[in-house]
Amino acid sequence: MASVGATPGRTPQGPGPGEASTNFPCPAPVPGPGEAEEEEEEEPAEIHLCVLWNSGYLGIAYYDTSDSTIHFMPDAPDHESLKLLQRVLDEIDPQSVVTSAKQDENMTRFLGKLASQEHREPKRPEIIFLPSVDFGLEISKQRLLSGNYSFIPDSMTATEKILFLSSIIPFDCLLTVRALGGLLKFLARRRIGVELEDCNVSVPILGFKKFVLTHLVSIDQDTYSVLQIFKSESHPSVYKVASGLKEGLSLFGILNRCRCKWGEKLLRLWFTRPTQDLGELNSRLDVIQFFLLPQNLDMAQMLHRLLGHIKNVPLILKRMKLSHTKVSDWQVLYKTVYSALGLRDACRSLPQSIQLFRDIAQEFSDDLHHIASLIGKVVDFEGSLAENRFIVLPNIDPEIDEKKRRLMGLPSFLTEVAQKELENLDSRIPSCSVIYIPLIGFLLSIPRLPSMVETSDFEIEGLDFMFLSEEKLHYRSARTKELDALLGDLHCDIRDQETLLMHQLQCQVLARAAVLTRVLDLASRLDVLLALASAARDYGYSRPRYSPRLLGVRIQNGRHPLMELCARTFVPNSAECGGDKGRVKVITGPNSSGKSIYLKQVGLITFMALVGSFVPAEEAEIGAVDAIFTRIHSCESISLGLSTFMIDLNQVAKAVNNATEQSLVLIDEFGKGTNTVDGLALLAAVIRHWLALGPTCPHVFVATNFLSLVQLQLLPQGPLVQYLTMETCEDGNDLVFFYQVCEGVASASHASHTAAQAGLPDKLIARGKEVSDFIRSGKPIQPVKELLKEKQMENCQTLVDKFLKLDLEDPSLDLDIFMSQEVLLAATAIL
Repeated sequence: MASVGATPGRTPQGPGPGEASTNFPCPAPVPGPGEAEEEEEEEPAEIHLCVLWNSGYLGIAYYDTSDSTIHFMPDAPDHESLKLLQRVLDEIDPQSVVTSAKQDENMTRFLGKLASQEHREPKRPEIIFLPSVDFGLEISKQRLLSGNYSFIPDSMTATEKILFLSSIIPFDCLLTVRALGGLLKFLARRRIGVELEDCNVSVPILGFKKFVLTHLVSIDQDTYSVLQIFKSESHPSVYKVASGLKEGLSLFGILNRCRCKWGEKLLRLWFTRPTQDLGELNSRLDVIQFFLLPQNLDMAQMLHRLLGHIKNVPLILKRMKLSHTKVSDWQVLYKTVYSALGLRDACRSLPQSIQLFRDIAQEFSDDLHHIASLIGKVVDFEGSLAENRFIVLPNIDPEIDEKKRRLMGLPSFLTEVAQKELENLDSRIPSCSVIYIPLIGFLLSIPRLPSMVETSDFEIEGLDFMFLSEEKLHYRSARTKELDALLGDLHCDIRDQETLLMHQLQCQVLARAAVLTRVLDLASRLDVLLALASAARDYGYSRPRYSPRLLGVRIQNGRHPLMELCARTFVPNSAECGGDKGRVKVITGPNSSGKSIYLKQVGLITFMALVGSFVPAEEAEIGAVDAIFTRIHSCESISLGLSTFMIDLNQVAKAVNNATEQSLVLIDEFGKGTNTVDGLALLAAVIRHWLALGPTCPHVFVATNFLSLVQLQLLPQGPLVQYLTMETCEDGNDLVFFYQVCEGVASASHASHTAAQAGLPDKLIARGKEVSDFIRSGKPIQPVKELLKEKQMENCQTLVDKFLKLDLEDPSLDLDIFMSQEVLLAATAIL
């Protein structure tokens, strides 16, 4: 509320307490990139998936609220057990699964099983059935073509819009089109993300993206857990109530050096989608290798700094679509676009033979410069932040400039009006002021006199009483009415016109949403590869080679990427499993000699190569690998309702039923969860099953302490089996570990040495050795004489104590009963 006033014999006063000033701050440049910027907490993303299954093919589409984008997979063949659909569900973890009420038996069985998975984390998806008519082909096409998409310019004709959408959506994939139509129907019905908006506001759709799951390497959740590719830990901050988790010591944790959230999101996506596509893998490695060159370090650091200003563009575009844009959004978008232009200029100076640099140089078009120029010329960032609303710079709209000049000149003008009004008022009134209140207009403000007690006392001839506030009476006079007619509601008029300009600016930005989305895709890819290059430089990783003709992997002096960071010294080891020799490697050795680390090391190096990262090894050659299976640790959970051994069996069963000649299988201590003989028999049976496959046997690494597997010759002899052991040396009573893999078989498990390290008493260890020797020699196990004597004395003392408690003078005492029930039983135990 702006106000001015005048009193006889005094200078007119300025804005009073509690009244808003009419001054507008001068234009100022947008705060620089180095200044602090608040990062908003994003709402948890929701994914809603629509799926159709028909004649052995799947049509899948899903909507992601995090970027307001629809993702679709072209019609893909799937097995009757719907393994491909299960892979998609495991990866995206949808909030709901939408499908047709008319389904065949396979899909019905699959959905029933999905709905019954009460242990599914964090929770099982909601299954939603829509009438089959909602998935009709023609009506689905009509929904797609009639949709209101912000990325399609309004200037396009209906024919041009059809051609544009046909270049994005595969209308020849009939199941996918029907799935997209059903998804649009579901979004419109549920009004995802716009539940509280006006009914005319549609669900924002900022783009369509294709995703494929071909050439992917199969890895289950147990493998991700036991190899510590991902590891969630409770967040120490009690305020992190949304998820309460943070990344612990994991492969993802040490490689994630991304500067923007979308880079981190893409890195996680690459980790969940390891691929056999050699073209894609080599293109990633080319970028990493370029940035590892010493002369390119400065360029990498500069690009990393620019990437720090690439923010959540999809969220801003979604707010623009819903007209919820905040002042900070314009500042963030301005920095993002200018940083993208910096990335483009930098990449134009880099070798164009590298695909990523060429894409950024070409696809970061002049539309970005147009967006940045528009925002920079129109938005008054300092004024907008101060007023917490959209404010335009001077010289953009002459009408707005004129009204702002009037508003800024009001204090002196209203002072003159107040002086004239004071001359016509009763002499008892010492002062008055003329104020301006947005939405109400101009009012005459007069101090309340002591004589003005009742409401009737407020009436003044020639003035219309409005209200009483803070001991001041407010009136409309002829002059204030004339000011309302002459100047109007300046404040609201300025806001309305600036809001109109903001809407026009939003339309300009939304019309170029496609280039902004592409900026985010390419920038996040560059961010991930810079992060992998930084980790490779710091940890001394090397570039792997890919050999499609090689079945298996060859690793020269490989290291465990996590263990080498925790141990003072780490002994590298090599591994080779290619061709028809040594496809099954049986690794024996003492406890704590490094068998499990060796298995995980082989798995992690293979995985890192399959996501396009450099690896911790002197050399690594990766052949055709289609899956990684593990049985290393039991992922126990009460909610599963399964015993530890049953979980172990399930993990091995996955490998037995699904592993091919291109699969890598890592098994550690399988069979220890049950009777020794039964566990040994199961382990031998599993290995013999794979050996019987001959050349189609998968590449298997088995670590075991069942030395009888070798001693009893439970496995057939042949080139497919290779025995390895962890090298050790006995130095007196001490056992020295070299942590080096070599050919051979361990002579003993040396469990007593490990028990001593764990702190067990010497007596227990000695007794354990004694029992072990009895079993090996086939002799009966003899009880410990000292323990036996102690037990006899205890039993005798107990019997004597009971006898002394007897009352021999008690006539009801029956000594025969005491002798039969107590003495005879005790004598049996004592003797």
